[in-house]
Amino acid sequence: MISKWNYLPLTSEQRAVEAQLVNDKFSGCPAIARLLVQRGMKSMDDAMQFFYPSLNQMHDPFLMRDMEKAVARLNQALGAKEKIMVYGDYDVDGTTAVALVYRYLRNFYSNVIYYVPTRDDEGYGISLQSIDYATEQGVKLIIVLDCGIKAIEEIAYAKEKGIDFIVCDHHVPDDTLPDAVAILNPKLKDDHYPFKELSGCGVGFKFMQAFAKSNGINNIYDLESLLDLLVVSIAADIVPIVDENRIMAYYGLKRLNSNPNVGFRNIIKLCGLNRREITISDIIFKIGPRINASGRMESGLESVQLLVTKNPSEAYEISKRIDQYNKDRKELDRQITEEANIIIENHREQIGEKKPIVIYDRNWHKGIIGIVASRLAELYFRPSVVLTYDGDGIAIGSSRSVRGFDVYSAIKSTRDLLENFGGHTNAVGLSLKEENISEFRKRLSAYVETHIETQQVTPQLDIDCELSFEEINHELMKYMRMFNPFGPENVKPVFMTLNVRDVGTSKLVGKKLEHIKLEVVDGKSDKVMNGIAFNMGRYFDHIKKGLPFDICYTIEENKHRNTSFIQLLIKGINIHDDVNDEPNA
Repeated sequence: MISKWNYLPLTSEQRAVEAQLVNDKFSGCPAIARLLVQRGMKSMDDAMQFFYPSLNQMHDPFLMRDMEKAVARLNQALGAKEKIMVYGDYDVDGTTAVALVYRYLRNFYSNVIYYVPTRDDEGYGISLQSIDYATEQGVKLIIVLDCGIKAIEEIAYAKEKGIDFIVCDHHVPDDTLPDAVAILNPKLKDDHYPFKELSGCGVGFKFMQAFAKSNGINNIYDLESLLDLLVVSIAADIVPIVDENRIMAYYGLKRLNSNPNVGFRNIIKLCGLNRREITISDIIFKIGPRINASGRMESGLESVQLLVTKNPSEAYEISKRIDQYNKDRKELDRQITEEANIIIENHREQIGEKKPIVIYDRNWHKGIIGIVASRLAELYFRPSVVLTYDGDGIAIGSSRSVRGFDVYSAIKSTRDLLENFGGHTNAVGLSLKEENISEFRKRLSAYVETHIETQQVTPQLDIDCELSFEEINHELMKYMRMFNPFGPENVKPVFMTLNVRDVGTSKLVGKKLEHIKLEVVDGKSDKVMNGIAFNMGRYFDHIKKGLPFDICYTIEENKHRNTSFIQLLIKGINIHDDVNDEPNA
């Protein structure tokens, strides 16, 4: 249950911008001006660039530190006909990054292979086994994507073998960096690239963009045709959909909906998405998990094979296997989550008011613990760490955070207890000796309790704008569509309408009559709005008495055959005598 609604007023400076936007263009739809200001727009030019993103708005890739070195080394490799290996992590971001860079380079150069480590045998990051394989294959240059920023020993080992590395990563670096020819990572302390939140695949895209620019390759289509890979990485890796990510996601969705690569085409059919417009949510909940399932259950190599093949028959066979991996993954996910919940319920004292969740089971599947950590963080509103056994006395784990809390810094505070760790503010992977788990739990709890804010462990909802039902019209919906694609830092707007009443036709629906199908008016007009309130049947008796209540909601435009209709997806209901649900004005 959402226990708090946040409705934050604009600052005086923001109100001035809002007034100017209303005066310039949005006099018939002032809510849109407010939403634009909340998303950082400071002028009409900003608003127009936001509504009409262009690939020309993207930053010069050579602003990234070491980009010139990286391009020079790649050009040298092509000129000397050296064998190149494209290497990446086994998750969605890593496999899409490998597919993107490999496919682009294959347009110009044939002496290139790809490699994805196995989760069980090699683990996360660059493995010594992969470097030995590269040596056997005669590889002289490895382009590593979505990992490598902490691979100091492994890259030193490769250098002894005569292999150079170009690291393309987006995870938080340590003070000491590996001895690579070039490190492309906008999070480096002395990197002045204007946008810091690229996905790993995004860093790879910027590298290929710089390579094309340095060689006078003006056929932008070859790069644009790979944006379906990039939008899947952006959505699945939950990076902010602002700045360059929003531009690339915008055009990536266009590609995914109009002309996806043959691998995605098969996955889209298996997801049942081939007859509808694909959104960021569809990638997060349907496409991404299937691409991820290969690396979680078997080998991420199959995902890359699916994404680089041009053979429809091969794509079909791989996609069927991956879909089965996803079904197996879901069953394991359900089982482990149930077991985790039992552990937590039996040790409730371990997650006091601000304590994190840290749980361990030797038998849990390594490929599933990250998903379970996400579920626990969402369910209990606590930073969560889920650990399992990796052999030789070592436990490995995945952590996920709650809104606004830097779990990377929290994990880093225990680094003397860890064998390895890496990630970013919202998610961290780690390993430690079994004997250190108890002390790790104790020290992490102390750090979190000291640094986390009460509101970060309190279920709450941010409300963008108050609306009357009269304002929900064709013009509002036209502009609302232009806020897409939605995602972190550009979330779907949440609206609030006060003092609504049932018109007499609201009813309970669902197998257990747990949902409410609302038909309500707001008292400012006769306009009736339809809404659906999932799992809020407890409010029905109050609503049917005709008493006023407040609602917060997103506006959904549903299409059926050749018609569309507007429905409110209710996020919260506030009964006026329930003090716990009063909005904060």
